[in-house]
Amino acid sequence: MIQYGSCSWAEKTLVRSGEFYPKGVNTAEKRLRYYAGIFDAVEIDSSYYALPSETTVRNWAERTPDGFTFHIKAYALLTGHSADLRAIPPGVREVLSEEQLKANRISLRGKEPLELAFRLFKEAFNPLAEAKKAGIVVFQYPPFFVFKPGNLDYLLFCGEMMSGFRIGVEFRHGSWLTPERREQVFSFLRKYEITYIAADEPQYGNLSTAPFVPEVTTDVAYFRLHGRNRQNWFKKGIETSLRYDYLYSDEELKEFITPVLRVSQRAANTFVMFNNCHLGYSMKNAMRLREMMEAKERAVLQDLKPPSRKTDTA
Repeated sequence: MIQYGSCSWAEKTLVRSGEFYPKGVNTAEKRLRYYAGIFDAVEIDSSYYALPSETTVRNWAERTPDGFTFHIKAYALLTGHSADLRAIPPGVREVLSEEQLKANRISLRGKEPLELAFRLFKEAFNPLAEAKKAGIVVFQYPPFFVFKPGNLDYLLFCGEMMSGFRIGVEFRHGSWLTPERREQVFSFLRKYEITYIAADEPQYGNLSTAPFVPEVTTDVAYFRLHGRNRQNWFKKGIETSLRYDYLYSDEELKEFITPVLRVSQRAANTFVMFNNCHLGYSMKNAMRLREMMEAKERAVLQDLKPPSRKTDTA
C-alpha cells in the first residue's frame, strides 16, 4: 500500500494561496476534513515548534475518518535543535537554569529536562495513539548531528523515550549515508526496529546534506521530499517556508517512481510525504505523483494480462 500526503495541511502560505482549499473551506475543522477527503495521511509539522493541547489533538482525531494516519514531527528540543523559549512547556521551564531562562532560544542537553520533554510530548499525542491514528514520529536531526557512536546511542535513547510510538529517523548530514557506511547504519536501524526516512533535498556535492538513498528498515517505508531549492536551503534570516519554495516537475517526479515501487515491495505500508508546502506545492506534487504511480501500476498490470485468444469459428 502506497499513501501520499503533505507535511502540513495548514502552513500559512499554503492557506493564503487558495491553491488547494476551495472557497468556503476557511476554518481549521473544514480544512482538515477537506484534506482527509483527498489524502489518507498527513504529517503534523507544528509539533516541531510547540506541543499542542490535548483538546486540539482530540479534535484532529475526531475530524478524520478511520484509517487516516497522522505522522508527527518530533519537537525541536528532542532532536538537538533549539526552540523558542516562549513555546517551552511550563513543566520544562521549571528545570531550566536562570541563564537559559534569559535566552530567546534554548537547547536541552541534560538527561532530566530531556526525559521530561519526551514525557510531555508523548502525553500530548496520546489521543492519536488511542484513536489508532498515530503513524511515525519523525525525528529529523540537524545537519550537525553527524555519524558517531554517541549519536547512535542517542537514536536508541529516542526510541526508549518514545515507547508505545513508532519512530523514524531522517538524517540531514551526509556522513550517515556515505557508500561505505550506509549498510552499517541500515543494519543498526533494522536491529532496533527504527524506520529509516529517505529524504530528497538540495545537493551540493559534499556532506553538508544527505543524499537520496531509498531503503527500508522496518515494515514501513517512508519518503520525505523537501524540494531542491539550493538557493534558499542554507540561507539565513528568511521565512522557513521559503526553503521549501519548490515545485517538482513531472520529469523530476518520474525519478521517484522506480525507487518507491521497488522499496514498497519490501514494506507493508509506504508513505510518500511532500514537505514543499510553500504555496501548496506539496499538495500539487502529491496528487500528481499519485496519478503517475497509478498509471504506471495500471500499465504493469496490463502487460501481465495474458493475450486474448480468438475463437476459431471455421
